[in-house]
Amino acid sequence: MPDIGRLLILLGIVLILFGLFVSFFGRLPGDILIKKENFTFYFPIATSILLSIVLSILFYLFSRFF
Repeated sequence: MPDIGRLLILLGIVLILFGLFVSFFGRLPGDILIKKENFTFYFPIATSILLSIVLSILFYLFSRFF
């Protein structure tokens, strides 16, 4: 059961890093933003790709060392 403690700590660190990542890279060039009078459409393509790359690296490192 001590592995659960490690997993929770790691999950907390990942969530903190994710929050920092989203706050710094909220709107990147490549994200689609359409604003009209009473309509706003936001589709974060570049942010999603960057987030996918970062999470893939994190999960790879996690599976490699744990």
